[in-house]
Amino acid sequence: MVVGRNISMMTNFIFQGFSENPELQVVLYVPFLGIYLMTLTWNLGLIILIRMKSHLHTPMYFFLGNLSFVDISYISSIAPKMLYDFFKEQKTVSFVGCAAQFFVFLGMGSKECCLLVAMAYDCYTVISDPLLYTALMSPSFCLRMAITAYTGGFLSGLVQTSSIFRLYFCGPRVINYYFCDLPPLLNLSCSSTFLSQVMNFLVMCAVDGTSALIVLVSYGYIISFVTKIHSPQGQTKPFNTCASHLTTVILFYGSGLFSYLHSSAGYSQDQDKVVSMFYRAVIPMLNPIIYSL
Repeated sequence: MVVGRNISMMTNFIFQGFSENPELQVVLYVPFLGIYLMTLTWNLGLIILIRMKSHLHTPMYFFLGNLSFVDISYISSIAPKMLYDFFKEQKTVSFVGCAAQFFVFLGMGSKECCLLVAMAYDCYTVISDPLLYTALMSPSFCLRMAITAYTGGFLSGLVQTSSIFRLYFCGPRVINYYFCDLPPLLNLSCSSTFLSQVMNFLVMCAVDGTSALIVLVSYGYIISFVTKIHSPQGQTKPFNTCASHLTTVILFYGSGLFSYLHSSAGYSQDQDKVVSMFYRAVIPMLNPIIYSL
């Protein structure tokens, strides 16, 4: 009966935050706030620029504008609440608010994976079939690809969120993290998490794994095509065309892998939190810079 009462009373959670050290809190607040404001400014500026300049109404910039929107939504699902709670003694979030944050964060991450696939296909098409590029990457086709990316992200976030928030949470409501992420939520569950973990694993394989595989295959075809070009200048041009996208892909998947390996290497939880936040905040900030070079 005690467990039943605890389950019925679980209406909110408490974030532990980055650290209980107030000096570290002050040190981290300024750079995190600066990174978030720069991310908003640069991505919003890029979206406005693409809308205003007619010569940027191309498939690559169409997907880039959507990527900027996704990056803004991705970081905004975490940063405002985190910054607001930085100096509060009790960092609470409602059950519904936690579920909403979890859904937006995972959904936008999946949408970014799907958009990177669309951009990889765009790179492949412009290099392999430059004469048919305009016909192949028509505005209607690009729009369908974007809708598919948003639909995939929405369904991915919906499945993962419903698989987690159907669990029973009881006992301590303290989330040892700075936002509602998968591992700390699983740790709070007092019911079996096996089915939820299986569902989340399958979704991540289907979306993240498949996206990474398609991007790798696309670049495999691009490299195969480029090696058939005998002119050094002719080989350089295709790589210059895809340099920005390739850099974004390496940063996105590489930093995610680094964050995972870092958390598995036995570092302190405070270090893991800071590293993961920089990974989640810096990549959305860098994307507009990379594509403007």
